[in-house]
Amino acid sequence: MTLPQYEIFALRYGTMAKRSRRENFITQDPHDEPMPMDYFVWVVRNAERTILVDTGFSARQAKERGRTLLRCPIESLSLLGIAPGDIQDVVLTHLHYDHAGNIDLLPNARFHVQDGEVDYACGRHMCHGLFRHAYDVEDVVSLIRRLYANRVVFHDGREELAPGIELIKIGGHTKGLQSLRVHTARGWVVLASDASHYYDNMEKPSPFPIVFHIGEMLAGYDTLRAAAASPHHIIPGHDPQVRERYPFHGNPADDIVALHLPPKA
Repeated sequence: MTLPQYEIFALRYGTMAKRSRRENFITQDPHDEPMPMDYFVWVVRNAERTILVDTGFSARQAKERGRTLLRCPIESLSLLGIAPGDIQDVVLTHLHYDHAGNIDLLPNARFHVQDGEVDYACGRHMCHGLFRHAYDVEDVVSLIRRLYANRVVFHDGREELAPGIELIKIGGHTKGLQSLRVHTARGWVVLASDASHYYDNMEKPSPFPIVFHIGEMLAGYDTLRAAAASPHHIIPGHDPQVRERYPFHGNPADDIVALHLPPKA
């Protein structure tokens, strides 16, 4: 069977410029140099289907959390010729505020999420501020409303979403975090999302400090490597280097990077 091939686009919608290296690793990093964080949503598409991966944060959330919102991530889909109403399937890698906001702006979408993530976001662990602080209760409530409207699809573990697209449960960062494995013209590309915020989280290795289960997060690095065609096929969730390593799609001012194309030399 010949697998279909997909294009993958990373759309930067926000940033946090004032951030240092020591904030991004669970083990002590002796360097005090700047290490900004970028925020992305991703589009996976071919002639048959278009899938949005994550939904970003809103203007309210940006203000409350001191992030810079460059543009609404859902409105930015228009740069790829996509209207919000065209989106039928959304993969939520997890339900943190910067990945699961703006659900209300997608009127026709079904939302794909791991069982463990909803259990985590709605269960006993949310009694602790340590786990709760990266969630926005309004996002969780919005998803539950979609659940009661039969617009949430649950997954448990590693599953095929469509030919050439696999969901891979990683855990670690949250109880039900999932990554995406996508077949492209250059081979299998893995959208790690927050299974690895930065390239350096995997390469040190040292996880990002927001973590539910350190053992799962470290094991997840091996899972990502095994799923990808090469280390150059793994895309971290928040690293500004993604925009340096991959070519822009169209006008660089649109801030859309083509991940299905080989990285720059």
